[in-house]
Amino acid sequence: MTSFTLDSRLGGAIGGKTAGALERAFGMKTVGDLLVHYPRRYARRGELTPISTLPIGEPVTIVAEVRRVNERRMKNRNGSLLEVVISDGNGEMSLTFFNQSWRVRDLKPGRQGIFAGKVGVYRGAQQLAHPDYELFDDEDAARLKAAENIHLPIPIYPATSTVASWQLQKTVELVLDGLGEIPEPLPLEVRARHDLLDARTALERIHRPQQFDEIDQARATLRMQEAFVLQVALLQQRAFVRAMSATRRSPGSLLERFDAALPFPLTPDQVSVGEQIARDLQGDWPMNRLVQGEVGSGKTLVALRAMLQVAQDGGQSALIAPTEVLAAQHVRSIARMLGPQLAPELMPTLLTGQLPAAERRKAALRAASGQARIVVGTHALLSESTTFADLGLVVVDEQHRFGVEQRESLRAKGSSPHALVLTATPIPRTVAMTVFGDLDVSTIRTMPAGRAAIETFVAPLAEKPGWFGRVWERIAEEVAQGRQAFVVCAAIDAEALMKDDTADEPAGDAAGEAPRTRWGVVQVADLLSRHPSFTDIRVQILHGKMPSDEKDAVMQAFARGDVDVLVATTVVEVGVDVPNASTMAILEADRFGVSQLHQLRGRVGRGGVPGLCLLVTEAAQGTPARDRVEAVASTLDGFALAEVDLELRGEGDVLGDAQSGARSSLRLLRVVKDADVIAEARTAAENVLEDDPALIRNPGLAAALEHSVGMAERAALAKN
Repeated sequence: MTSFTLDSRLGGAIGGKTAGALERAFGMKTVGDLLVHYPRRYARRGELTPISTLPIGEPVTIVAEVRRVNERRMKNRNGSLLEVVISDGNGEMSLTFFNQSWRVRDLKPGRQGIFAGKVGVYRGAQQLAHPDYELFDDEDAARLKAAENIHLPIPIYPATSTVASWQLQKTVELVLDGLGEIPEPLPLEVRARHDLLDARTALERIHRPQQFDEIDQARATLRMQEAFVLQVALLQQRAFVRAMSATRRSPGSLLERFDAALPFPLTPDQVSVGEQIARDLQGDWPMNRLVQGEVGSGKTLVALRAMLQVAQDGGQSALIAPTEVLAAQHVRSIARMLGPQLAPELMPTLLTGQLPAAERRKAALRAASGQARIVVGTHALLSESTTFADLGLVVVDEQHRFGVEQRESLRAKGSSPHALVLTATPIPRTVAMTVFGDLDVSTIRTMPAGRAAIETFVAPLAEKPGWFGRVWERIAEEVAQGRQAFVVCAAIDAEALMKDDTADEPAGDAAGEAPRTRWGVVQVADLLSRHPSFTDIRVQILHGKMPSDEKDAVMQAFARGDVDVLVATTVVEVGVDVPNASTMAILEADRFGVSQLHQLRGRVGRGGVPGLCLLVTEAAQGTPARDRVEAVASTLDGFALAEVDLELRGEGDVLGDAQSGARSSLRLLRVVKDADVIAEARTAAENVLEDDPALIRNPGLAAALEHSVGMAERAALAKN
């Protein structure tokens, strides 16, 4: 039989028709893509699936027994209807087939098999219409093979309506039979220490185990392989960055003058992280550092001090922010912190796509000439027309909001510039190792003095609908005391809401949520315009689809105190700094993630005024959606919430869309549950690379890297 490798095209191994179906259903292109599509569970031949637990509208694969078969002519149209009732011993459901009388030869009462299709409901009863199925051996053959098959696990694969589980099983068996030599990524000592299998045996046992007790060891081996190969890739990327030569940037009088003029002392964490960055900027290779810190912990100040160090000898810094509102806020904040002496020297300049043409040309000229030593912008910084005289530092604010290609194109505008990534979303240790393993991570935990506390309360409308009115009264009471408030909505216009990928309208489909968004910015503004308590209260709206100058004008009016209540989408999530804002109401809070809720409430309590955050939700008690909201109300510790978020969401989208390279390689590895595996893999990877940096003595690992972390994944890792 012709043998093939993991990199062989799938069509050459299994035929073009089947390969085409697998590519359309799962994006599989190679033999390796198919073989990492692991079974999600295993069934026994005598085991029946509880029919009562099947989700309506979802594709399912179940093991069941045929109970009754009935064929009849249809009344209103030509042809026959075959109805087959299957059972799990307790519940029943029907299978329906149109004009397929021949199936009665197979589907006889007493036969067991695997049935797959989308669960529907007809006249109150569950059914599968035109399901795929594979029956187990008939009685005579089964008796002969009973001893052999009784303990043989049946792999159940993630399937679709077009490709059933047993079709995947048969295709995998065909491929395994013809598979040639495969690389061995794990060194012998790692396998011996953890009692792991060789790569070939692990693949065989996860796809076609002979008994159930073989599966765990196969999974453990493949999990360690994933962790190990990923850690080697991340460590190689770190070594690659450190092989570059960087322009050294030494601190000088600019930084001294700035520190001397600061009206407050730096926190201990700001000092220590600042010292780490200062050393990095004077190093032989480009800095590649992630700074994580709570909302309001002073990350922007730390980044500005790094910019001053780069500016000392004429170098420029570019800060890219996810929204125009935040970019404009950053420029004002940086100019204010620099003060009247330093701001004209460094000329902090805003460059965004929605600036008037003349202003944009002027800003681009300042960047190209080197006159602006600090340039802040959005995606406009990435355009080909934006150039720099001497780009020495790239600062990425809220890194999870940018795709890897966007970040890389900014870094490419300089000669190996230093990179500083800021995030207010605390990153659990395992995620840091898994996703940001090529970055040095610094943490700011201490908060600046003078920050007021924030109290957070849940307004549970499912149990106490009357509290909705109290939310507006509470906001009016705060405004009466001369304070300001935010009202955050999950959409711009709930009535006209259509699927939208913008950050303004987060998805809302977690368990326990209402079926659709009820309160958008438009609806809330309309409600408040008619509310008796808001007759003299100045309300404005803000969302991402407003023109840039309009958004900026609204934010400046709010910052000046000319607006009392700002009704907004999540454009206010990061960077908005209004010390007089004391209150935030987040409507339909269950539609937001834990980290996002924590980020949002960080907009209040930023001055000497105590902060109040009201999380308004209709989610019922005990649902995952309600649990998220309750978790945020229970603590102000963002690091604790990051761990809670991981536990509540499971793996979900924990690595974020921007981490496409890392995420695509995680099949069995789970960053929450497999912390120990990841740590072990990190240590083992460091040892191997220290001894054999070019992997000359580890050809199997080199080949596995080439296969598992290919060009696209390496590009993604390189751009983090």
